[in-house]
Amino acid sequence: MDRPSSSSPLPSLALPTVAVIGLGTMGAGIAEVMARAGHEVIGIDISDTAARTAVTALDQSTARAVERGRLTEAERADTLARFRTFPDLQAAAEADLVIEVVNEQFEAKQAVFEALDVIVKPDAIIATGTNALSVTRLASHTSRPDRVLGLHFFAPAPAMKLVEVVSTVLTSPEATASVTALVRALGKEPVPVGDRPGFIADGLLFGYLNQAAAMYESKYATREDIDAAMRLGCGLPMGPLALLDLIGIDTAQTVLEAMYEASHDRLHAPAPILGQLAAAGLSGRKSGRGFYTYEAPGSEVVVTDASTPGTAGAAGVAGRDVRSVGVAGSGTMATGIAEVFAKAGYDVVLAARSQEKADQAVAKLAKSLDRSVAKGRLTQEQRDAAVARVTPAGSYDAFGDVDLAVEAVAEDLAVKQALFAALDEVCKPGAVLATTTSSLPVIAIARATARPRDVIGMHFFNPAPAMKLVEVVRTVLTSDDVHATVREVCTKVRKHAVDCGDRAGFIVNALLFPYLNNAVKMVQENYATVADIDTAMKLGGGYPMGPFELLDVVGLDVSLAIEQVLHKEFRDPGLAPSPLLEHLVSAGCLGRKTGRGFREYARR
Repeated sequence: MDRPSSSSPLPSLALPTVAVIGLGTMGAGIAEVMARAGHEVIGIDISDTAARTAVTALDQSTARAVERGRLTEAERADTLARFRTFPDLQAAAEADLVIEVVNEQFEAKQAVFEALDVIVKPDAIIATGTNALSVTRLASHTSRPDRVLGLHFFAPAPAMKLVEVVSTVLTSPEATASVTALVRALGKEPVPVGDRPGFIADGLLFGYLNQAAAMYESKYATREDIDAAMRLGCGLPMGPLALLDLIGIDTAQTVLEAMYEASHDRLHAPAPILGQLAAAGLSGRKSGRGFYTYEAPGSEVVVTDASTPGTAGAAGVAGRDVRSVGVAGSGTMATGIAEVFAKAGYDVVLAARSQEKADQAVAKLAKSLDRSVAKGRLTQEQRDAAVARVTPAGSYDAFGDVDLAVEAVAEDLAVKQALFAALDEVCKPGAVLATTTSSLPVIAIARATARPRDVIGMHFFNPAPAMKLVEVVRTVLTSDDVHATVREVCTKVRKHAVDCGDRAGFIVNALLFPYLNNAVKMVQENYATVADIDTAMKLGGGYPMGPFELLDVVGLDVSLAIEQVLHKEFRDPGLAPSPLLEHLVSAGCLGRKTGRGFREYARR
């Protein structure tokens, strides 16, 4: 048969008939989206089981929609009638748009594209659902590269709003416009991207997931602590290791291999544990075991296994008695930490460099508690009792009788070392000394004292009263009973403690800031816009804020400092701060606090 000519006019924007090749979870989801939007859908899969499962899924979802009043019975019947399944690619002959979502293997997709090229009508558009393979290379195996593009939905397709529309250097603007209009008509948010592995969302997401896997493999932290840290510290819907199990560890390895082949960035080189698990058939939820063990293949219920940790704290070690707490500092973090302890029933000494600053800090604390009363989170009596437990002090000499001293001053090593040297002189023997540093080496702070065994990190997250996470950072010298003490205190103040070793970034910042830095590199390379990247990560990754929204809130100067610390510690070229970030900081564009960062803000 002759191959169709590429000169025929493009179909209308409506693209009424859609063929979906591959009816696995993603293909079935896309078919459902199309059928419910009014399109005639041709579902194609060589597996009769997959086809039946896709039909059943549509039947059940539309039934639920009727129960919830979102569809009538007549509309449901029409939707079901629009979805037909076939075992052979020849069924795609009348489709206006064909979406391929077969296994993420180039040879398999290439065979489908070559077959479709001689089957589908001349004006049809062929799209691939790949998130890792080259769309341009697939297009080259057809006689119509101007009608080939990528259409990357996110799972579950009926619920997720993001669709990345991938144009190659050969894709015609008309084809892109036609598919973009279709995506909008589906009620989805189309984001235009160029052809490179991972595109925007997965390009940023999989590097982060890979680093989390490597962190676990190095035994730096438990899988539970890594996942809890990213959920509670960043507001993510899932921890990275649980997400890898959901995506499929074999799929993640394939995506990362493609990304590394294109970038040669070590951050994209798959962590060896991914290959080991995939080779063993431990691919995550679908196999019943990956980083976690599940009740059964396909189940989301996690069950106890040999890696499940026991009780928190040092095994068999009792903590020290803590009745009173000293908080050093007068800024937002210090005030918030003092509020946390006071609400939990501890007597608190809030010490600053002057009595005036300490009094002002306590006044801010009282206002914060007033807001909690107004919102119904505290009674007036609880508020008054908490304020009464806080004593302002203009000198650290007031820490003489505290059982736990928590430092929350400027993120400057020399400043913190000077403070700990002073605490060493003032605090009684047996007092636990904690630093809230987010990036500095705790051991360097501990060595400023004559009691490094009593020093530990307690990294609270801002705002401390609201954020549930505390990273507990023990050094090579921290004693077991000090570690146990801080774990017990975290429980009493209703915080979730995760254990970390003493290295740059701990868990959260070590995983978060390379992701933010890579987002900046995307803009620097003109791959995508600030707005499109933020949209992609919120809609495609479930992030509460896009990376540039978060950078502007944190402060570009603070972000740059953390990235510099990570780069210095790990010496990985991929962690070098983006020049664009450095230039913005040099120009004084620090984010919301200056009125301009990656976006401009109204000055207050």
